[in-house]
Amino acid sequence: MGTNSLRSADDLELVAVTKRYGMALAVDNVSHLFRAGSYACLLGPSGCGKSSTLRMIAGHESVTEGAIILGGKDVSHLPPAQRGTAMMFQSYALFPHLSVRDNVAFSLKMKGVDKANRHAEADKLLDLVGMTSFADRLPAQLSGGQQQRVALARALITNPQVLLLDEPLSALDPFLRIRMRTELKKLQRELGITFIHVTHGQDEALALADEIVVMNNAVIEQAGPAREVFNAPKTAFVARFIGGHNVIALPQGRFAVRADEVRLVAQGTEAVVTAIEYQGAHVALTSRMAGDQDVLALVPEAEFFADPKNLGDTVMLAWEETRAHRLLA
Repeated sequence: MGTNSLRSADDLELVAVTKRYGMALAVDNVSHLFRAGSYACLLGPSGCGKSSTLRMIAGHESVTEGAIILGGKDVSHLPPAQRGTAMMFQSYALFPHLSVRDNVAFSLKMKGVDKANRHAEADKLLDLVGMTSFADRLPAQLSGGQQQRVALARALITNPQVLLLDEPLSALDPFLRIRMRTELKKLQRELGITFIHVTHGQDEALALADEIVVMNNAVIEQAGPAREVFNAPKTAFVARFIGGHNVIALPQGRFAVRADEVRLVAQGTEAVVTAIEYQGAHVALTSRMAGDQDVLALVPEAEFFADPKNLGDTVMLAWEETRAHRLLA
């Protein structure tokens, strides 16, 4: 829950939401407040409950228990079209026989809007996503990135309070994925509406999110600003899943130590090199300390190649004690 008691009329709140499929518990008593106008990422591994949560918000899955409040109103039992939400599916789900313009305008057609007006609205949205020149094409004549833009325009034409995105970048190649991240963030800022984006990509969540909501085993493990979740993970799961951290057991408890804070030194904790991976600006060097604890160090490239290490070498590791973050679980 947000700590700020001031609520906006467009906030989205999950109140003790549970989803069961038969005996299987997909979402377990989840409560969370999504601030109006924010970009939130639901982050977690496959099967953690993030997509079920998104689909319940959209109305594509029923809520077993609890309530979904949007704008102060319980929308849990309303059909998707009446909720004030819109969903962009992972597959884009464009109609193959309809032109780009007619795909975007489809929901307005279902509402009985006349052709001239729905096409005028569709053209506005196509201009917003940079697809005006493709309006008369069929989906099969578009690239994956172009299809994604059309799917975005189609979701936005209903003027939703909340746009829901289910792994929208997963079908794109790595270069296009990074470009589309920039465009999604820019679009969200221009529109000023709430985006809730499901992903299992840590880089994607860190790049996009005002707030990251980490899910694991059907519950929210941690939620907060991207930088806070990265720098101050609460649990070993979050530290490992968000990436870039070591979870190290010490006599006084378990700690997260960022991999870029681990240094190779003349005197320190002894470890044996088990893996070396060149990653451009740095070299990812994994070594094993006593107690079979693997520690990752991100060594600046120039520093590593000034004194290269090989598999099986003994190295000395150190990190500032003040940079070791104590984990709660």
